[in-house]
Amino acid sequence: AGIGYVLDKGLDMPPLMLTTDEIEAAVLGAQWVINRGDPQLSKAARDLLAKIEASIPERLRPYIDDPAHRVAPAYDRAKDMIDLGAVRGAINGARKMKLGYRDVEGRATERVIWPILLGYYETTRIICAWCETRKDFRSFRSDRIVSALVLEDRYPERPATLRVKWRKAMEAEWKKSKAEWDARKACAEPRKTAS
Repeated sequence: AGIGYVLDKGLDMPPLMLTTDEIEAAVLGAQWVINRGDPQLSKAARDLLAKIEASIPERLRPYIDDPAHRVAPAYDRAKDMIDLGAVRGAINGARKMKLGYRDVEGRATERVIWPILLGYYETTRIICAWCETRKDFRSFRSDRIVSALVLEDRYPERPATLRVKWRKAMEAEWKKSKAEWDARKACAEPRKTAS
């Protein structure tokens, strides 16, 4: 016999109880992922909707089958040049990656990165990572990556720890940018003179 668990005969596992708002939120989120996610996430979003539909009462199924809201199609979406599923695997496994990358001017560069986060924007995706060359956090657009290899090497910190450091670095950068913007704005505004 296999190893597992046995449920008591008296155990009652009620169906997943979702409110209509929760169902609509799940459907809207899944629609966004279906339209803008990579192929594996798009399939997972469809599977999620099927599982939710199978677990809710019949009277709530129209919220999934014929929702009263839609996500707009993803027009002008940049084509990913790499398998984002492999990037997610590298993040989850704390594995380094070697990237061939072209910057906005088309200059080629090669980097070894520690990927920590995939950002999904309206038309593009970015990999947030620690860059061994720059010794700092950097973002790499998936449509500018010309080659990617997940390395056997693990990076020395947990991805969650690096994400905390990345968030702090981004917050500091945003505060600095805001202060510079506020200073420029103050210099550009006409001064009020006392009468």
